[in-house]
Amino acid sequence: MPFQQATGADKKHQDRLRLEGRIPEHIAIIMDGNGRWAKKRSFPRAAGHKEGVNSVRDIVEACGQLGLRYLTLYTFSTENWKRPQNEVSMLMRLIVHALRNERDRMHKNDVRLMTIGDLSALPEDVARELVDAVESMRHNKGLALILALNYSGRWDILEAVKKIDREISAGHLKKNDLTEEVFKDFLSTKGIPDPDLVIRTSGEYRISNFLLWQVAYSEMYIADELWPSFRRKQLYEAIADYQRRERRFGMVSEQLPSAAKFHKAF
Repeated sequence: MPFQQATGADKKHQDRLRLEGRIPEHIAIIMDGNGRWAKKRSFPRAAGHKEGVNSVRDIVEACGQLGLRYLTLYTFSTENWKRPQNEVSMLMRLIVHALRNERDRMHKNDVRLMTIGDLSALPEDVARELVDAVESMRHNKGLALILALNYSGRWDILEAVKKIDREISAGHLKKNDLTEEVFKDFLSTKGIPDPDLVIRTSGEYRISNFLLWQVAYSEMYIADELWPSFRRKQLYEAIADYQRRERRFGMVSEQLPSAAKFHKAF
């Protein structure tokens, strides 16, 4: 069963985006600012993380309605283990709670849940809940929601290098056959297109070790809103900004297919 059609002003926003230009195939989001959102309101940090789950729910639904194929959320980085133990434990409980609460809803809306990162280091109950949820939605055909858990871009690249070294040592791969396309197949994002648009909330201008290989030509959008305040309205603004950009991938404007069609017509 697909996501229900948006109504009212929300539908107008979505229709306008479809008319204005191409909807990104893949959006990746660095969800930053939960703690600051809570601090500004004199709430405990846990309140910011809990409200952030509501933002996740709204963004997933909006992306499904828009027809996106992939949404990657930077859920927990390898560096996040450095946070106070009580906060890390709370985050792990929140992940389990959110998976249990949202699982049926996502499944009914044809969401396909995927993960990237080193799941072996996660607590057993988190890993078990995650694996079960991924398996239950494995055959869904709608939006692919990718949770980056215990993930870092450097880890991803280093793991790819280790796998390639094993393949070469075993004689399954020759050094001279190693290309960028071959290398991509050893990353955790194998089979997933690189993000068209990367959104970071909270006004910070950092990649924070996220998808370092994959975002080489992604468009970046910095939102001033803290993640718990980032909802579909802000998502639509980010996509509209993306649609106004010219993606050249190292070429000049005249080399782009759209420009070639324009010059041919005139």
